[in-house]
Amino acid sequence: MASIADPGELTHPPPPSFDDFQRQTSLMTSCTLLWKELSDHFTTLENDLKMKSEAIKSKLDKLDSETSLSLKNLESRELSLVKSMSVAFETVEKRKAAALSLEDDESSDAGDDVAVVDDSEGVLLRLRRFCTRMDSLGFWRFITTRKKELDSIRAKIPVALADCIDPARFVLEAISGVFPEDKREDKSERLNDLGWACVMVLESLIPVVVDPILGDKRMLVTPKVKENAGKIAEEWKKSLEQRGGIENVKTPDVHTFLQHLVTFGIVKNADLDLYRKLVVGSAWRKQMPKLAVSLGLRHKMPDMIEELISKGQQVDAVHFTYEVGLVDRFPPVPLLKAFLKDAKKAATSILEDTNNSGRPAQLAARKEQSALRAVVKCIEEYKLEAEFPSESLKKRIEQLEKVKTEKKRPAAVPANKRTRTNNGGPMPPAKAGRLTNAYVSSFPAPPTFVRSPSHSPYPATGVPQYQVSPPMYGHGSRSPPASHYVYSPEAASPPLAASYPGVPMSYPAYGGYGNGMAPVYQQAYYR
Repeated sequence: MASIADPGELTHPPPPSFDDFQRQTSLMTSCTLLWKELSDHFTTLENDLKMKSEAIKSKLDKLDSETSLSLKNLESRELSLVKSMSVAFETVEKRKAAALSLEDDESSDAGDDVAVVDDSEGVLLRLRRFCTRMDSLGFWRFITTRKKELDSIRAKIPVALADCIDPARFVLEAISGVFPEDKREDKSERLNDLGWACVMVLESLIPVVVDPILGDKRMLVTPKVKENAGKIAEEWKKSLEQRGGIENVKTPDVHTFLQHLVTFGIVKNADLDLYRKLVVGSAWRKQMPKLAVSLGLRHKMPDMIEELISKGQQVDAVHFTYEVGLVDRFPPVPLLKAFLKDAKKAATSILEDTNNSGRPAQLAARKEQSALRAVVKCIEEYKLEAEFPSESLKKRIEQLEKVKTEKKRPAAVPANKRTRTNNGGPMPPAKAGRLTNAYVSSFPAPPTFVRSPSHSPYPATGVPQYQVSPPMYGHGSRSPPASHYVYSPEAASPPLAASYPGVPMSYPAYGGYGNGMAPVYQQAYYR
C-alpha cells in the first residue's frame, strides 16, 4: 500500500537552480548596458540639436543684420536719388558748356596743346578735355603715343574718365580700333602691339564704374553697353580658331579679353574651362593671379598650380600660390630651387648641343641669368630671405654678367704688330708714327703706275728730274724690305732705273681683274 504525500511538499516549489540565477544576472546586465547606450545616444542627439539650433540662430541673426543694413543702404540711396539726379543734370550742363567752349576755341587749344602736356597737370587737363568732349579717338591716340609716361598717365586716367557722361561706352569706343580685332589699315602699325594700352584703360575704368555701396559685386554699366561688351566677348571667342587656337593666341590679346570680362562684369560660369586654359597659357603675366580670382577660378587654383609646376613654371606657380593662400600646400622655397635646377639643366643642354650654331655659351648664360633674376625677385617680393638667402644667387648673376662683358670686349692687338689690310694694300711700317710728317691713311693706297718701254718717254721739257727713291708705301712711308713681300717670280730681276711713281688709275674689267682695278705692287719689275 502506497504512502501518503507530505502536504508541505505540495505547497512549496522547488528552489531555483544555479543556471536560472546566472541567466537572470546576464539579462539584468544586458538591460543595464542597453539603457546606458540609449541614454548616451539621446544625450548626443540633444547636444547636436542644440548646436544646430544655435548655428541656425546665429545665421538668422547675421542675416537679419545684413538685411537691415541692406535696407538702410537702399533707403539712403532712394532718399538721395533725387538729389543725385539733380547733381548729375548740373554736371551734364557744365560739361556741355565746357565742350562747346572748347570747340569754339579749337584753333587756340591746338596751339596750347604743346605747352599744356609738358607737365603732369597739363597731361591731366588734356585727358579731361578728351573725356569731356567724349572724344574717344583723340583720347586713344594720346594714350598710345605716351608709352614712356605709362606710370604717370595710369594714375590720371580714372580721374579723367570720371568726367565722361558714359565712361563705359567711352572706353568701348576707345579700344574698338584694336579689340576684338585690329582694324588699323597701316600694316606697319601692327608691329606696335597696343595690348598694354587696352589693359591699362580697362583697369582704369573699374574704380569709375564700381558701385559705391556694393563694391565690385555690381558695376554701374548701362544694360546697352553691357550687351555690347558681351557681343564683343563672343566675337573674340569665335575668332580663336582664326588665331590658331588657344595655344597660339597672343598673350596681350588674352590679357585684354580677360580684363574686358572682369571690367564689364560679363563673366560666364559656362566658360570657366576656357578661362582656365587662357590663364594657364599666359600665367607669366603678373596680373594673371588676380584676374583668375576675379574670373571665379579660385576653386580650380590647386589644379592650375600643379599644371604650372609640371610645365616647369615654378615661379609663376609661387605667385598663384600666394594669391589664394596655398603656401602650406605648395611651399615656395622647394619650388624655386627646382626652377633653378631645371634652368641649370637647360643651360647645360644648350652648351652640349652640337647642332646649336652661333653662340651657345652666351645663350646658356642668358638663360641662367634670367632664371636667377626671376628667383631673386620672387624672394624679395615675398620676403623669403630667411628660408632662401639670395646672396649666392646675386654673386652668380654678377659672375655671368662679368663673363658676358669680357666676351664682348674686342681682343687687344699689340702695338708693334703689323697686319696687312684685307684688300691686299700696303702695310704701315712700325716706325711710321715716329716720323714728323708721317701720315697713315685708313684708305687703300693708290696703285703705282709703271710706264711700259713700248711707250715714248715723257718730254724732258718742263718735267723735273726725280731721283729713284726707295720703295714707298702709303703716303711717304717707308715699306719693309722687298724680299719679304715677293709678288712675282721675277722679283730677283733688277728694278727699272727710270720708273716713276704714278697716279691712281682705274682699269677696265679685263683679264683676271674683274673689279676694274689694277693690282697694287710695291715695286714694278720688268724683264
